[in-house]
Amino acid sequence: MRQTDIRPWTPEWAARYAEAAEFLKSVLGEEAVAVYHIGSTSVPDIGYAKPIVDILVVLRRIEAADACHERLKAYGFEPKGENGIPGRRYFTKGGDRRTHHVHMFEEGHPAVQAHLDFKAYLSAHPQDAAAYGELKLRLAEQFPHDTKLYQEGKQEFVNGLAQKAASWAARSRK
Repeated sequence: MRQTDIRPWTPEWAARYAEAAEFLKSVLGEEAVAVYHIGSTSVPDIGYAKPIVDILVVLRRIEAADACHERLKAYGFEPKGENGIPGRRYFTKGGDRRTHHVHMFEEGHPAVQAHLDFKAYLSAHPQDAAAYGELKLRLAEQFPHDTKLYQEGKQEFVNGLAQKAASWAARSRK
């Protein structure tokens, strides 16, 4: 059973991202339009996160993700298919002690911009980022052995942040 493990932010997460990103780029080649570090480990002002590096890969064609399963598996990435999000290819690394989540989308998928906007918003709004980190810490203390209840406990707050991020990004693009 996975534990709810929340740790103080560390620059080690950026190094783990960089190593995995280089590998992903080498496997995907020209099919990879861009690779981004996303999620709580990518925003220092959040302060706390599960030690799982989230990576967003934007592909020219989503089928490129399906074509490289064996090379990804050899590196420890386990394919999970869409895993609840149409048009995504999702991979985890580390089993019950996960170290990475990789989210692959085809260029133009709305989730790509939503992820990037969410990160940009939290990077530009350190008070909201810190409030998110404090919520993560409280929920981890409350639900140390139940990751499902931990996730459910933060969902309303995350949804509110996502709405703020989308509105902020739309205003910023005008």
